[in-house]
Amino acid sequence: MTLIKYTVIAALSLTACISPSVKEERLAPWKPTVEFRLDNIKEAVSEEPIKAIHLIGMFEACYPGEKAEEIAALKEVAVENTKTLKEKAVLEKRFDDAASAARSLANLGVEDADAESEFLLADAKEQLAQGNDLAAFLSAVHANSLKSLSFADALPFLERAVVVGQRRTAAFFLSIIDGQGAIDPKVVEYASEQDLPRDMVKGVATVLVDQGVKIEKGRAFPAIMLGSAFFVDAGGYLVTNYHVVSSEVDPEYEGFSKAYIRMGDASSPRLPVKVVGYDRALDLALLKAETTPEYVFSVVDWIVPSVGDAVIAIGSPAGLEKTVTQGIVSALGRRFLQIGDVIQIDAAINHGNSGGPVVDRQGRLVGIAFAAADTYQGLNFAIPSERLAAALPAMLKNGKTERPWLGLTLSETSAGAEIIYIAPFTPAADAQIPEGSVIAAVNRERVTASPGGLIPALQDVLFSTKPGELASLETADGKIYTLMSAPRPNVPLLDAAKKDSKERLTAPLFGLILSPSLGKSPSSAYRVKKVVRGSIADDAGLSANDPVTIRGLRIAEKEGFALLDIDVKKRRMGYLEMSMRLPAYLDSSDTL
Repeated sequence: MTLIKYTVIAALSLTACISPSVKEERLAPWKPTVEFRLDNIKEAVSEEPIKAIHLIGMFEACYPGEKAEEIAALKEVAVENTKTLKEKAVLEKRFDDAASAARSLANLGVEDADAESEFLLADAKEQLAQGNDLAAFLSAVHANSLKSLSFADALPFLERAVVVGQRRTAAFFLSIIDGQGAIDPKVVEYASEQDLPRDMVKGVATVLVDQGVKIEKGRAFPAIMLGSAFFVDAGGYLVTNYHVVSSEVDPEYEGFSKAYIRMGDASSPRLPVKVVGYDRALDLALLKAETTPEYVFSVVDWIVPSVGDAVIAIGSPAGLEKTVTQGIVSALGRRFLQIGDVIQIDAAINHGNSGGPVVDRQGRLVGIAFAAADTYQGLNFAIPSERLAAALPAMLKNGKTERPWLGLTLSETSAGAEIIYIAPFTPAADAQIPEGSVIAAVNRERVTASPGGLIPALQDVLFSTKPGELASLETADGKIYTLMSAPRPNVPLLDAAKKDSKERLTAPLFGLILSPSLGKSPSSAYRVKKVVRGSIADDAGLSANDPVTIRGLRIAEKEGFALLDIDVKKRRMGYLEMSMRLPAYLDSSDTL
């Protein structure tokens, strides 16, 4: 009885401690979901106006016409607050952030796209004043791509390129303003001359990543990752492949790792290097060494080659430093990376060449050698230099590069880029964009490309933007969606596989779009609604209206692939029933 008495007294005392505001909150009726969503928008409008605009898009998709006047007023406030953030960034000389805000406003259609060019030029001038030559040159080139630089604006970059000994960079800025005004004849002469391979090899280093020892059959062997790198700035910055130095920064790697470069043969000293930035999706990494290079490659005066053009590859195959090989561009548009495409070349490239420069006869950067196909001797590849130039600013500033992600998997059709899958909990899912829609424009830009090149071209539109910016997506039916991009997962479809059903995952992984079977079987039976052309399902001979039963889907995360086990009755074979196993890589290149 005493215990009960004290328990009641304690409960009464606890109740008495609850504040009046909490009591009112507990007695208040539940809010409708629409009110909760409205409250979220109101909370974001002041501090996170871009997020607020994204939430407004979600609200309008979920509740069309609901609270239209209040939503319109909140959107107007969010736009004004975004402008305020942009102006504050300008005052604080954070021109990169100002350009980011300007892109969001331009994609809303409330500000001229020229504003981004102005901020990029201002950033370039600021970086030049601070002695950050690489960042300055890259910002100036980006600004020029949006709006041609004037003579007065381009001249300081031309003169600086001559001072730091970057002939090809000087040649680029000279090409912009040649004939527009008086230029020192010595500057013109320097920029007009040509570097030779014997000069370029001085700017290429051998990369050695010491990973300790490995034991095989009871014997210990030194574990050394070999690669190549080339200098892109007189301050000691080098570019190589991410896979060469991944053990230095990959949180999943367990073991010893220490990276060095060597400028000469095996008797040359090893110089320690640090990974200061990387872009895993593009297999690129930026290194920093405390040394002054004899030669610096220009990432400004790059070239998009044509099939048949002669190219030179420089690197350290098997550790044989400063090896120069010559070949031609065999093909363009090969899809081996998550983003964009790569160049196929026939110049001899072997283990140790990865990360080395590929240049044309004029010394202009064509790409970065990144791999050779072991099963096909003589087939080698290079990451296009234009993607390196676009990726470097983020690697310089942020270290680990984050790319924007909308959550789409696409298929190129005769009608355009069709959305075949939308990953859950992504910006596109928030905006409720219908699967099956065809993209007409991204960021108010209507993209055209040669057959097979449409998806990389769409990816390029988003490439230079940052996660957290507003993106505009227009579909073929005329609808325009405004959504805030998210950081791209390392492996987008692996992230989706952890959240979605196996029936839906057959579309992005295998190109197999399913619909419920019309039969009454209690088994997990489906009908093939559509097979994506050129997909794994297409290669396996599946076709529309084939009855399919899914027996299992295995996601091998560490190995990077998925296996789909199905029973299918192929219509083309008289509905002959068979069991099949379809394999697919998780690292899809058809995502946006």
